[in-house]
Amino acid sequence: MSRAPGPSQLSQHAPHNAMDDPHEIARFHDRCSDLMRELLHALAGAPDEPRPFPAIEDAMGWPRRRIASVLGGAFHLRQTEFGGRRPYRLKDERRSASGRWELWMDSTQARAVRATRGDRNH
Repeated sequence: MSRAPGPSQLSQHAPHNAMDDPHEIARFHDRCSDLMRELLHALAGAPDEPRPFPAIEDAMGWPRRRIASVLGGAFHLRQTEFGGRRPYRLKDERRSASGRWELWMDSTQARAVRATRGDRNH
C-alpha cells in the first residue's frame, strides 16, 4: 500500500529531486565545494526547519545572496553526477510561510551530513 504524500512533500519544490540515500548524500558532500559543505552542515544543524535564504545567511555570518551563488555553483555537479538530485529541500516563494524561497534538510538528510564530520581532514 503506498502512502499519500505528506503536507511537506506537497508544499516543497520538486520533491523528487531531494536525496534520501545516506551514501548518495555522503558522496555529494565529498564532491562539493567547501562553501557548499559549510551550507550543508548549517542546514543539518536545524533539520526540518524551512528558513528563507537571508535567515540562513545571517545565522552563518554570510553576506546576502551567497546561498544563491553557492547553489548555482553546485548546479553543474548536481546535473552531471547526481541526475539533478540534491541533499536538501526547497520551498518556492508561493508555497513558503515567509513568501521567499526557503531551504532545509529533513532529519534523514541531516543525519547523513552529520555522519560525514570527521571523515574529512580539513
